[in-house]
Amino acid sequence: MGKLNKTDREWQRELSPEEFKITRQKGTEAPFTGKYWNTKQHGTYVCRCCGTELFTSDTKYDSGCGWPSFFKPINNSVIEEQDDHSHGMDRVEIICHHCDAHLGHVFEDGPQPTGLRYCVNSASLELKSQEKGDEETYP
Repeated sequence: MGKLNKTDREWQRELSPEEFKITRQKGTEAPFTGKYWNTKQHGTYVCRCCGTELFTSDTKYDSGCGWPSFFKPINNSVIEEQDDHSHGMDRVEIICHHCDAHLGHVFEDGPQPTGLRYCVNSASLELKSQEKGDEETYP
């Protein structure tokens, strides 16, 4: 599957202003505010922009940082990593391989077995779930 290329105008028609700012302009939502930071609902987290499957709820954990955190993606080919030196920090940005959406960052302070924390903006994700009813959240 090749890269999904759309103009900013096309993305703006499909995304909310917040989703566009975060996924297309490398923004960040405030901690503890996103839709999925605290959910324990089971399912698959897909890219909000293109629907690529990125993470499963089996790899999600409460990192305490205020953003959805995962210790590994569905497979290594769905996420690209790029050095990010913005805001006076040295970080590793994670983007969707298929559409280049900004997802968040990956840090080396996660749990085993990977030791990684994929810290992702809720606005970059959509949870596909078969569960019905209220979302269960972390205490």
